[in-house]
Amino acid sequence: MNSPSRDPQNTQANAKRGRASDARRPAAGAYKAVALSDVVSGEFDNEDSAPDAEQDLGKRVLAPQADSPKLHKVLAQAGMGSRLEMEQLILEGRISVNNEPAHVGQRIQYGDLIKVNGKPIRVRIEPPPARVIAYHKPAGEIVSHDDPQNRPSVFRKLPRLMNGKWQSVGRLDLNTEGLLLFTSSGELANRLMHPRFGLEREYAVRVLGALSNEEKQRLLDGVVLDDGLAQFGSIEDGGGEGSNCWYRVTISEGRNREVRRMMEAVGHAVSRLIRIRYGAMVLPHGLRRGAWLELDDSDIRALVRAAGAPERAAALTYEARGPARPARSPRTGGRGKAGTAVPTSKPAPRGKATGKALANTGGQPDPLRTSQGYIGAESFTRQKQGTGGKRKPGGRGR
Repeated sequence: MNSPSRDPQNTQANAKRGRASDARRPAAGAYKAVALSDVVSGEFDNEDSAPDAEQDLGKRVLAPQADSPKLHKVLAQAGMGSRLEMEQLILEGRISVNNEPAHVGQRIQYGDLIKVNGKPIRVRIEPPPARVIAYHKPAGEIVSHDDPQNRPSVFRKLPRLMNGKWQSVGRLDLNTEGLLLFTSSGELANRLMHPRFGLEREYAVRVLGALSNEEKQRLLDGVVLDDGLAQFGSIEDGGGEGSNCWYRVTISEGRNREVRRMMEAVGHAVSRLIRIRYGAMVLPHGLRRGAWLELDDSDIRALVRAAGAPERAAALTYEARGPARPARSPRTGGRGKAGTAVPTSKPAPRGKATGKALANTGGQPDPLRTSQGYIGAESFTRQKQGTGGKRKPGGRGR
C-alpha cells in the first residue's frame, strides 16, 4: 500500500498549496509594502519568527557622512589667500576655531566660529544633509527621551548621530505599533507633521464588533472629541474572526490617541493598532519589530516633495554643497530590509459608506504605486547588487 506522501493526488495537492503559499510570499530581494491583508492573514506577525538565513546581522551603523571641509581650503575659497598661506597662518597660531587654536588639516563644520588675527571671519559652510530613518516600533515602547516610569524608549534602539539628535515625526502611543519616522532635520520633521500639509497616516485597526454603515459614515463625516472634530479620510473592511474585526483607515492628522478615541466615540474598543503608512513612506515587509532602516537621498527627496516643498528638497538633502558625492544606499539596523518612499495622491471626493466599501468613491488611484512601480525599489535593488545579495552590516545604536 502506498504511503500518503507517495499518493499522486496528495502530491499534486501539496504542490498546489506550496505554489499558493509562494505566491503570497514576497520574492527574495523584492520589495513589498505591508498591507491590511498581510496583517489579517497573520503573515505580518509570522515574519518575526521566520528564519533569516540571507541576512548579515553584523553591527548596526549609519551610512558615513561626507567629510567636512578642511579649514585652510575654506579660508582660501573665501579669498583670504592661498592654501599654503592659510596653512602658514595656522602654524603661526593666528587662526582659531570656536576660540581654540586651529591646527593644520583641521576640518570644520556648519556653525563653527572662525577667527583670523582675532577677527571673526564669515565663511560659507553648508549645513549637514537631512537624515531620515524608518523604525518599526513594537508595542510597549514609548516615544520619549524621559519617562518617570523608566519604560523602554524607542530612542534606545536608534543609531547615534555624530551631530544633532533624532526628532520623531509624530508619535505612536505605548500600545500602538508600526512605522515611525525620525529625522535629523527639524524643518523636515515639522513639514511632515504639520496638519496643513495633510499627509495621510494609514492604519490597520482591530476593534471589538463590526462597524455598521451608519457608524462608518459618522467616522467619515466627523465625530466630536474633547479636542475638536476628527474624521477619517477612508475606511475599508478587512475581515477578521468572531467579534474581532479589522479595518484599514486613513487620517490626515496625528492627535494623541486619535484613532482609538474615534472608534470609542462610536462604541467600539480598539484591541490592536498598527501604522502601515505615513505620508509617502510605507512599512516594508522584512523590517522587523525593533529594527530601523536609513533612507537614501532619493527617498528623502520624495518625502520632501510629498510634504509640499519641492523647492527645498535640494537644500534639505544637502545637494548644493559643491561636488556631488556618490548616492547613499539605504542602510538597515537589526534585521531590517531597505524601504522606500512612495508618493501620495490627492484625496478623491468622499462618498457614502455602504457594504464592505468605505469612504472615498470616484476612482482614487492606489497612492502606493506609480506607473513604474514602487518609488525606491530601484535603490533597494542597487543596494542588493552592491552587497552581493547580502545585507551590509548596519550600526549599533546607543
